[in-house]
Amino acid sequence: MAQPNEVRTAPHTPAMGAPETEAPKKKNKGFMIALIVLVLVGGTFGTTKYIHGLHHEETDDAQIDANISPVIPRASGYVTEVLVKDNQKVKKGDTLIILDNRNELIQVEQAQASLIAAQSSLGVAQGNTTASKASIATYEANVATASAQIEAAKVNVRRTTQDYDRYAILIKDHTITQQQFEQAEAAKESAERQLQVLADQKNAATRQTSAATSQSNATGQQISVANATIQQRQADLDNAKLNLSYTVVVAPEDGKVSKVNVQIGQYIQAGQSVFSIVLDSNPWVVANFKETQLSKMRVGQKVIVHVDAFPGHDFEAKLTSFSPATGARFALLPPDNASGNFVKVVQRLPVKIEFTNNDQQVKDMRPGMNVDVDVIID
Repeated sequence: MAQPNEVRTAPHTPAMGAPETEAPKKKNKGFMIALIVLVLVGGTFGTTKYIHGLHHEETDDAQIDANISPVIPRASGYVTEVLVKDNQKVKKGDTLIILDNRNELIQVEQAQASLIAAQSSLGVAQGNTTASKASIATYEANVATASAQIEAAKVNVRRTTQDYDRYAILIKDHTITQQQFEQAEAAKESAERQLQVLADQKNAATRQTSAATSQSNATGQQISVANATIQQRQADLDNAKLNLSYTVVVAPEDGKVSKVNVQIGQYIQAGQSVFSIVLDSNPWVVANFKETQLSKMRVGQKVIVHVDAFPGHDFEAKLTSFSPATGARFALLPPDNASGNFVKVVQRLPVKIEFTNNDQQVKDMRPGMNVDVDVIID
């Protein structure tokens, strides 16, 4: 029941159509603005990427590479000392590993003893040669003396023969006595015997000279053999010393040692790779480009390299060479596209890229680091 003097107000009702249409209009306007901005940004980005793609070839299938030298001992033996640790920097010629060298030391001593024996044999042969030469001189002097005596004996034989002939005529006439004839006959026979003795002595001296000459020639051959033996023993000694030097394994170049997988007391074989040294030579990049990207790429083109380890830094480089075959061809099991199971797969070709500025950051790069490569193809 209404109270007196109470004023009633009717509820406010909004006008038909005006407020309800303002919200959808605002939403449509915002959507259109966002769509236009998105189209502009996308178009700008796509255009930029298209223009960039006309002048650049890029890939993220790339890594840092460097020279890695394996440490390979040339002698077998037990390890007695390991003088390096993981990641240690070494210089060329630094000692890395020492092997047990007792066997090699014994071989060196044996080779030295053999060389001394060969040198002694040469000295004996040279002494025999000197003695042989002295004997030859003596025998030749004896031959000369015998020759002179033979000439004198021939004169005596001729004289005694003439006396004997005269006395033989005189004895027939009884001009001389029988005793004188017999003396002349005895003198003749004595002179002939003396001549024969001297001839025999000369022959003996001649034979001795020949024998001494033959012995001297044989001694000369012995000297040649002794010299050859000395050279052989010297070569054996050098080889033993070389094998001894192999028991000390040294660094082939400057660099950093990788993980050292060798312990004291371990037996290692000659030719066995025990660990590696990453050399201090400048690193480079190996980028694997798709075969469809290679048509405009040439040696000498400028390259921009982005290394994941150094974000925000552009490294300048240049393309230096192309691999002679795709990476799949160097795989352990290269693909064989038979006719029954052929599936075409885009292949990648390794490309070598070298840095043009060798600053400290380049030297700090390690093989295996990931990089992005951008080749400027015009």
